[in-house]
Amino acid sequence: MSRNKIYTVPFKRKIKGKTDYNKRLKYLKSGKVRIIIRSSKNSLLIQGVNFQEEGDKVLCSTKSSELKKMGWKYNLGNIPSAYLVGLYFGTKNKDKIKEAIIDLGLKSITKGDRLSAAIKGIADSGIKIPHSDSIFPKENKINGSIIVEYAKSLSSNKEEYEKQFSKYLKDNIKPENITEEFEKTKKTILDKK
Repeated sequence: MSRNKIYTVPFKRKIKGKTDYNKRLKYLKSGKVRIIIRSSKNSLLIQGVNFQEEGDKVLCSTKSSELKKMGWKYNLGNIPSAYLVGLYFGTKNKDKIKEAIIDLGLKSITKGDRLSAAIKGIADSGIKIPHSDSIFPKENKINGSIIVEYAKSLSSNKEEYEKQFSKYLKDNIKPENITEEFEKTKKTILDKK
């Protein structure tokens, strides 16, 4: 007769690779609101979530597509737009969330990527979150001046320029103007509150 269990079946969400329960337990033990950041190739979703016994309750949410209402015409999947989404989320929900922790799910953060740009936007809006300034992208990446430099370097080769920025050119948008548009959109977001 067997006395010890041989195999424990893990939770379904762990098998499917959707949830890291050890990380989740640490987040919940903190007792703070979790700011969940989820990204895909061309969009970003930021949610403020609070734990309840019946299930997590979403307090507030912001998608990168909301930037279009602010006048942002450029790609919604780049670093400048990630920063603006984080800034918009923070300024819009500053009175609902004073202090929070960041929940990236199963993704790991890389220095200077879109997720860290969104975290910088949230931190710049005034919400207290534990973070290190060393992970944030440089200012020339955040305001898009690196894109402007790249566009200017490609401008001598018309074929490569049109291939790289075909979506912008189709929409009659110049990639060289991204820094001005960034500053305008940032000012619009900060003036909103």
